[in-house]
Amino acid sequence: MIRYGILGFGLHGEKRLAPAFAEAKSSKLVGIWRRNLDKAQANARKFSIEHVFASAEDLCASPVVDAVFVTSPDAFHMRDTLLALNHRKPVLCEKPLAMNVAEAEQMLAAARKTNVLFGVAQPFRYNRSVQLVRDWLAAGRIGKPIFASAFFGNQSGQSLRAWIHDPAVACGGTMGDVGIHCLDALRFVLQDEVAAVTTIAHRDAQSGAVETSAAITIDFRQGTIASVTVSSRTEYRTLVEVVGESGVIRSENCFSTLAPVDVQLLLSGKVIDSQQVSNADAFSRLLDAFSAAIEGHGAYGASGDDGLKNQRALDAAYTSWHSGRKEIIIEP
Repeated sequence: MIRYGILGFGLHGEKRLAPAFAEAKSSKLVGIWRRNLDKAQANARKFSIEHVFASAEDLCASPVVDAVFVTSPDAFHMRDTLLALNHRKPVLCEKPLAMNVAEAEQMLAAARKTNVLFGVAQPFRYNRSVQLVRDWLAAGRIGKPIFASAFFGNQSGQSLRAWIHDPAVACGGTMGDVGIHCLDALRFVLQDEVAAVTTIAHRDAQSGAVETSAAITIDFRQGTIASVTVSSRTEYRTLVEVVGESGVIRSENCFSTLAPVDVQLLLSGKVIDSQQVSNADAFSRLLDAFSAAIEGHGAYGASGDDGLKNQRALDAAYTSWHSGRKEIIIEP
């Protein structure tokens, strides 16, 4: 059993992480820290968390904590990750990994120097729907993928996370919040890397400096043309679709964990195969996979290197939005 401490326990911790730990088989939440000690103590009582730490330093130094989950706002990911790595604790960090590529590179370099496991929390890699899309593509069921798309719309403009509208704290708006999920999911299902991106985005009076809606066109290295469309001004909906030489794989609500999800295979416009799966345990599976990797049993599905590659694509998307040009991603 791997014992976790969470740095930055907040709304995400209450809504998703504490319930996920309760269902996990080999991962236990034993301690939390948040800036407001009274709120932290209330969280601990509600979720039966044994330890409330007075500081992030205390949590990372504690012998009762085997691994640290960084869930603080984006601007603090590097600070908190480096603190945990300095105490030689494996780190699972929320997405996006950092505020920019330079920070992400510094985090990854520190993990390599200390030889400590470092991963990014991309739970959709543990969605059975996303894994099934990947498996069907790998099996060649629609031939070579020509087009791929991922859509994620929600009403995060009404979120209680006030910091997501502050560009000093959040890595952008809806692209940094959910677009990074879409980018990562397409990288994962296509088993390919982003070569270039072109972005159109809009913002409004409520969002201030950050974007509310965006469309990102992606050139993948093996030739697939993809699109990521995201918005914080629509009803909740997610969709993944891949159009191949001989068919289509489509999954409405592909990222949802709230209800069963259908993954469909279409040939000549007709559904010839359909499987229904549940993503309800995706976060618990993610936690247990990271724990297994700590114990030396297999590899975790979203490495720090994946986080850095996603960050490069995200940075390029923002640069393209402001420059109006296609941005080429050059791997070092």
